[in-house]
Amino acid sequence: MLEPNQLNLVRRYLIWCYKTTKEDLDRIDRYFTQAIVDDFLLEELNKRIDKDDQLSKRILEFEDYKNNKLAKAESKKFDDMARKVLNPDYRYLLARLEAIEAAIKNFLGDEGLVEIADLYESEMTQRILSARDHT
Repeated sequence: MLEPNQLNLVRRYLIWCYKTTKEDLDRIDRYFTQAIVDDFLLEELNKRIDKDDQLSKRILEFEDYKNNKLAKAESKKFDDMARKVLNPDYRYLLARLEAIEAAIKNFLGDEGLVEIADLYESEMTQRILSARDHT
């Protein structure tokens, strides 16, 4: 049984572990979910092509950007071109997150994991909403 101060320190450490590991995974995984949205956007943009060469040029630039972004993400997540073998670094991050989630449940219970996951999502959303420049 941990003393109250020890439990606070453990909680903060587990929050830090979860945040840093989840951020590293999200840096890779977000590109795959963005690709789903980007594909939809490209389809919608292509519906709007008319005789405007500047619009067509911008749409082609977006398509190149989309394809390059996904190719870079694939190289960080997969070790093969068939996208079947996960990169060892990515596999480690997955295993680490699972271990952290198990530790959170062990020390803070299932509710603790839900709370920390909610805190993380709230923080990531707040970062997006408060960002001043587009990158």
